[in-house]
Amino acid sequence: MPETDPRTPDPFKRDRTDRDSAGRDSAGGDHSRTATDGNVAVPAEAPVSPSAGASAGASAEPAGSEQPAVRADSRAAGSRGAHSKAGPSKPAKESKAHSSLYLWIKEVATVVAIAVVLSFLIKTFLFRAFYIPSESMVSTLDVNDRIFVNLLVPEPFALERGDVVVFKDTKGWLVPTPDKPDGPFTWVQDGLTFVGLLPDNSEQHLVKRVIGLPGDHVVCCDAGGKLTINGKEVDETYVNPAEVPDIRNFDVVVPDGKIWVMGDNRNHSADSRAHQDSNGGFIDMPDIEGKAAVIAWPLNRLTGLGNYPDVFRNVPAPTGK
Repeated sequence: MPETDPRTPDPFKRDRTDRDSAGRDSAGGDHSRTATDGNVAVPAEAPVSPSAGASAGASAEPAGSEQPAVRADSRAAGSRGAHSKAGPSKPAKESKAHSSLYLWIKEVATVVAIAVVLSFLIKTFLFRAFYIPSESMVSTLDVNDRIFVNLLVPEPFALERGDVVVFKDTKGWLVPTPDKPDGPFTWVQDGLTFVGLLPDNSEQHLVKRVIGLPGDHVVCCDAGGKLTINGKEVDETYVNPAEVPDIRNFDVVVPDGKIWVMGDNRNHSADSRAHQDSNGGFIDMPDIEGKAAVIAWPLNRLTGLGNYPDVFRNVPAPTGK
């Protein structure tokens, strides 16, 4: 039988239990305290081998070593949050600015291209701008006026008596102008004139009022000094009232395909009366650019140009028509 009854407390075991309890209850954890693993006792302050630390992983690090890592992560997260609140980065802003500038330039270029194309089409088929260099049509047109000419006259719309027309000088009415030396921007001016954005100032066109249509018998002057058309006296209210017109006698019948023209400023207009030795003073229909419709510049003279239908209302049709 055993020397000691199993129910009898072991005094040695009790002593060891008391010492362990005292160690656990100590405030700072006495350095003489041991940690037990099974039946093997290892001093708590004993160094841990590298292999043991590696196998233990994170649990082998001191308890306080995790705090800096947590704070670093928090700062990183905070910096990301602050960055997202501050808006897009500088490269993103520059990219957006470049994109906006490109779109703006593209829109402007598109508008300019459309304007040039429309101007060219209008100048080619509808209206064309011209510059008035002389006083032959005062007071209807002043020197330096800019006018728009309706290119649909005389075709498909017919001319009427009293229309103001622009025509090419194919009969040598004008004194030849010397060629001007080209300047650095002459090509720009020529290009803008070609597409219709600038008026034609080549001075190779003339502007006059239609007095006689094909077949008309035009005579100047009757006993009262009045012009007659097909035997009917007309009161030319469009003639410059500042001067009494000089009398220049003529008696013509306008051939087919031609017109007879005269300036409103009669004493200062070298018109059909002055060029009867060249094509009889008549203007060929194909030389007519169109009918002057509007004074466009200067703005204080902006107005439409009429053909005075009341003046010619009672003129009979030509004989044989």
